[in-house]
Amino acid sequence: MISAEMRAKARQIAAEHPAPSQEELAAATAVAGRMIPGDDVVDRIFGRPPAPAAALQAGETATLAGIKGPGVIRHIWMTVRPEALRSCVLRFYWDGREAAGVEAPLGDFFALGHGLRTRVVSLPVAVCPSGGMNSYWPMPFSKHARITITNEYHEDHGGFFYQVDYALAAVPPGAAYFHAQFRRSLTARKRPEHVILDGVRGRGHYVGTYVAWTQLAGGWWGEGEVKFYIDGDKQHPTYCGTGTEDYFGGAWCFHSPEGVEEPFSTPFLGLPLSDRGPGRPPRHGLYRRHIMDPIHFRKDLRVTIQALGWWPGGKFQPLTDDIASTAFWYQAPPAAPFPKFPTLNERFPR
Repeated sequence: MISAEMRAKARQIAAEHPAPSQEELAAATAVAGRMIPGDDVVDRIFGRPPAPAAALQAGETATLAGIKGPGVIRHIWMTVRPEALRSCVLRFYWDGREAAGVEAPLGDFFALGHGLRTRVVSLPVAVCPSGGMNSYWPMPFSKHARITITNEYHEDHGGFFYQVDYALAAVPPGAAYFHAQFRRSLTARKRPEHVILDGVRGRGHYVGTYVAWTQLAGGWWGEGEVKFYIDGDKQHPTYCGTGTEDYFGGAWCFHSPEGVEEPFSTPFLGLPLSDRGPGRPPRHGLYRRHIMDPIHFRKDLRVTIQALGWWPGGKFQPLTDDIASTAFWYQAPPAAPFPKFPTLNERFPR
């Protein structure tokens, strides 16, 4: 007996072997009798010269992949100059839907939320020297998958390299689809809370949180709780932690024996960035992958994080901080509409 995995057909799309246009598809099908995006038959027919990198034109949206399903995206690799990390927007569209199921700045999708290259060593996402960004989130689709990137910077981004590795394979009925959503807010002392995710309706499971936190004051910043309001929760969340550093797997202010924040990166959680350089506000990057402990919901989901520190003398201090987050989850389609995506000025790093 041949398993479904053995019947899967591995394929790849890259800048050097891009997805063909509809016109090229039709011509290649007529000539070769078959067409697989990224297959070398396209290069043989149309004589494309090798082009290992693409140029992202200022103000334009490029389609990186258009794949006819059923199938599953298994691995994505990208690299580009740091200025593109917040100025470029990734969007993934499933099964021909007009609304994106994934919508996030390029860097935040890969846990690089401040426009800075940082080493990340986690199970589904790895960022390696020098800026090689990798995603291993499995992304199934039944009919079609489309990946785009929009350059909202004032100039072109040359030298954009990418690969999308996927398999053409059957997808079980009712499979949950991968989603990611970016939000940014400035917390207020009267309500020191950042909304990570809201408005999710339907059935699914939450699998990850990335937070890019910028302090606007000194001192300890991570005493707030991460709260998950599940299936009709109102005032009291079903899932609630004891503090920011606890949710992200650390303890005691992430301090080393010398009393300073100590960055770390593990398969499921980490603080890969702790930047307290002179002349700039303190910046932190944190992630948690709910792979071994997914948070299931059947009707709806809301996720928040508090911005709390300490007053001198040991009392809670509500903080006004700049917090950006990217939430990752799977759910049965269709997903509820996302909020309006922040403009470049609204998401530009401090």
